[in-house]
Amino acid sequence: MTEAAVKVHRDVPLTRAWTYDASFPGPTIEARNGHPILIEWMNALPQRHFLPIDHTLCGAGADKPEVRAIVHVHGGKVPPESDGYPEDWITPGKSLTYLYPNAQDAATLWYHDHAMGIERLNQYAGLMGVYLMRDDHEAALGLPGGAHELPLVLCDRWFGQDGQLRYSASEDPAAPWVSEIFCDAHLVNGKLFPYLDVEPRRYRLRVVNGSNSRFYYLSFDPGVVAHQIGSDQGLLSAPLELATLTLAPAERADVVVDFSDAAGKNVLLKSQSFQLMQFRVGRGRPAREPALPRKLRDIPRPRPEAAVTTRTLALNEYHDAGRHRMLMLLNGKRWHDPVTERPRLGTAEVWNLMNLTEDTHPIHLHLVRFRILDRQAFDADEFKTSGKLVLQGKPIPPTPDEAGWKDTVRAEASMMTRILIQFDGYAGRYVWHCHVLEHAANEMMRPFEVVETPT
Repeated sequence: MTEAAVKVHRDVPLTRAWTYDASFPGPTIEARNGHPILIEWMNALPQRHFLPIDHTLCGAGADKPEVRAIVHVHGGKVPPESDGYPEDWITPGKSLTYLYPNAQDAATLWYHDHAMGIERLNQYAGLMGVYLMRDDHEAALGLPGGAHELPLVLCDRWFGQDGQLRYSASEDPAAPWVSEIFCDAHLVNGKLFPYLDVEPRRYRLRVVNGSNSRFYYLSFDPGVVAHQIGSDQGLLSAPLELATLTLAPAERADVVVDFSDAAGKNVLLKSQSFQLMQFRVGRGRPAREPALPRKLRDIPRPRPEAAVTTRTLALNEYHDAGRHRMLMLLNGKRWHDPVTERPRLGTAEVWNLMNLTEDTHPIHLHLVRFRILDRQAFDADEFKTSGKLVLQGKPIPPTPDEAGWKDTVRAEASMMTRILIQFDGYAGRYVWHCHVLEHAANEMMRPFEVVETPT
């Protein structure tokens, strides 16, 4: 982890950023199922932060070192001591060696900072990268690879006229936290309005939404044939033809795009009115390629009846009278309150995420993968006042792009989102939180503890 001067555009001065190995995003790590690796993460950052720290936030007090960092491989099934627990941060000059067992299916994972209280600033400064899990099953499918496989990390940022990163602050300089940040510059792999020369053939795009708060709604203009083949935790059961693709912060998508019919044209990747990047398709003869496999992976039907426990957990906002701003909590609990979710290792649970707010919250659980069961409207006012659950309408099944294994779910406003979680892997303390980083920084983050199954 080191400070570097990065080039985001040919017409923009060098930008100060915090990076992994002087690269923004960091180097793409390729790992293989069944082949554990050790990574030593070294904090070689400066002693002072260049973005405004809000010392009123949990874990960000003025008594803490100004610069601290810890790495979380998002979507990784790892022992708790290698997960990047928010309070396990290290200061400049220190390092930690983490074990990644890589005992999981092929998937598009990513790594990023997770330091308590300043994760939103450290990621905004540039501390993120892609971690690709491979396995033999995926390799046998004949998907585009090599130069035809491209990780794409999307994020939005503010820049000053001097080319330097700015972080939107509140009117109170002593408490510069904001509830969300939406910026006017959109970067793809750390570049502003990039282009890529491509051949008239298929490409595999491993897309990561690395924004603090922004949702992306992706499409190609002019339209090309695109199929989603995977989501957060790996392959879908079958290719899904796409017109648009929604990605909340921290969500990923594995997409195969066919540029064969666009030879000699420029194709834009867009999010609504924003132009993100341009693919410049060559004029050569389209490549002859086999059809995509009709079946990608066996994904069993979720079995909620196998759950040993159902937990009903509220997502809510509160008025923080002392600071005259919003406070976000999971089930009414703060970070340092006693742990209330203690699933047993090897068991399944259903979590009912009750969103009492007007926002969609991308909820991420460390360690585990899960299935989305459904969403259903409920009477939020009744739930707030009496705790009584009054459901409305019929359950809505997950959309086809959400039908595979997930680790981040969009909990929509005034909806109960049900997920079935299998707590496999390791016993120990992990984290669940909203991945709108500004929300997580203001206590929309809680520990959970996986306990050993009694013999």
